[in-house]
Amino acid sequence: MATSEPVSAGLVGSLASPGGNITGLTQIPKDLIGKRFELLKELVPDVVRVAALLNPSNPAQAQFTNELESSARALALQLKILKLQDRDEFEPGFAAIVEWQARGLLLLEDTLFTTHRAQIADLALRHRLPAVFGNASYVVAGGLASYGADFTDLYRRAAGYVNKVLKGTKPRDLPIEQPTKFEFVINLKTAKALGLTIGQSLLLRADEVIQ
Repeated sequence: MATSEPVSAGLVGSLASPGGNITGLTQIPKDLIGKRFELLKELVPDVVRVAALLNPSNPAQAQFTNELESSARALALQLKILKLQDRDEFEPGFAAIVEWQARGLLLLEDTLFTTHRAQIADLALRHRLPAVFGNASYVVAGGLASYGADFTDLYRRAAGYVNKVLKGTKPRDLPIEQPTKFEFVINLKTAKALGLTIGQSLLLRADEVIQ
C-alpha cells in the first residue's frame, strides 16, 4: 500500500507507534509544499497566480488546503485549488486554470495523478503552465521540475523493513520513518519549450538535469 499521510488516513495511530500490522516509510508531502512554492517562484520570478491540483477522494489530501493557502500567502501568491478525482476532469480542469490566468502549477501526490502523469505533464506544457511536481517520474514524462523524497532511497530502506519482519519483528514495533534524502529535478527541454531561462544557481542545486 502507498500513502503519503498514514496517520491522517487513519491507518496508524502515530508514526512513532503505528500499532496494528502496518509500518513503513512516508513521503511527508505536507512539509514540502512551501518548498515547492519557493522553487516555482524561482523558476518563474514574475508568477502571481498559481493553481494547485488535489484529489478530494484521497482522505490524506483533505488536510492540505490550509498548508497550500498559507504557503501561497507567505509568498504573496494568489492560489486557485482545483479538486479533480477522475481522468475525464483533467482537460476541463486545465481549461479552468488557463481561464483564471494562472502562471504556475503545483500538484499533490496521488495515485490518480501518478498513473496519468504523462497526460498531466503534456497538458501543463500544452497550456504553457510551469509546474512543480512531487517526484521525478513527472519530469521524466515531460514535466518542468520536481522536488520530493528520493524514492530510490525509500525503496532501499523499505528492504530493511522487510528483512526485519522476516526475522520476526512485529510491524507494530517498527516506527514509520520519514525521508532523509530529497531530490530536485529539472527538465531543460521543457523549460525551453515554456520559454523559461533557468538560472545557473538553480541548475547547480538540481540533483538531476534532464536535457
